[in-house]
Amino acid sequence: MQIKFFCPRWGSHQSWESFCKLGKEAGFDGVESPLSGDKEEETEMMAALEKYGLLYIGQYYQSFEQDFGLHKQSYQTHLRHLAALNPVLIDAQTGKDYFTEDQNRELFAVAQKVSDDTGVIIAHETHRNKALFAAHIAKDLLANNPEAVITADFSHWCNVSESLLEQQQEAMEIAISRTVHIHARVGNSQSAQVSDPRADEWKAEVAAHLNWWDDIVKYRLNKGADLLTITPEFGPDPYMPALPYSKMPVANQWDINVYMMKMLKHRYKELESR
Repeated sequence: MQIKFFCPRWGSHQSWESFCKLGKEAGFDGVESPLSGDKEEETEMMAALEKYGLLYIGQYYQSFEQDFGLHKQSYQTHLRHLAALNPVLIDAQTGKDYFTEDQNRELFAVAQKVSDDTGVIIAHETHRNKALFAAHIAKDLLANNPEAVITADFSHWCNVSESLLEQQQEAMEIAISRTVHIHARVGNSQSAQVSDPRADEWKAEVAAHLNWWDDIVKYRLNKGADLLTITPEFGPDPYMPALPYSKMPVANQWDINVYMMKMLKHRYKELESR
């Protein structure tokens, strides 16, 4: 099984040329990014990805419409736009926590239709404010939507539940079994992002997330999967804690994501060769 690592465009303000060059030199296999809607920038992005031999994961986050009908239409438009670029997969922040279960299931059905039509996998992200915002909610939605696969970002669930999910084993088991993509960010009971995963004070949180990611890797391996994708997704402010008044970040986002990529590459090197 191959494990491919992607760097997040989130937080970068460089040109696509310099960003892709930096990502390639750091050792990433690809880039994960939404589309801005600017065709010139989209062309620049695709050219830079091709130049540096980088893969692409599309990202949908534009779930802003409160009206469900408008939201559903916009959702489909964005997914089809991303799918037309033939990404490795699409990470979708599907739905809303205030939509009904039936409405969120409608959106899963829309995504499945787009996936069936295009052949592009759409992975629904476990993200606050979205359909899969909490472990106990996701457990039922995934059980009732057996074709749905996910992007596992368990940092959000830790924050929502104010825990390391110790009492939600059943939900974690179904989530692990549906994961095709990982957002490797470490959260805690009060935030979706620890200040710096290299710091000793976050050992328990890092260990918990590593155990979940290990279980995903082993599950995919045992099922004979060809590929697992991972994006270290530590973000900028306001995810990254900052000093008051100056707003200076307490750590370097890029350095942390490169560290996470290298650490996980080393951790899974032996498993990947099986």
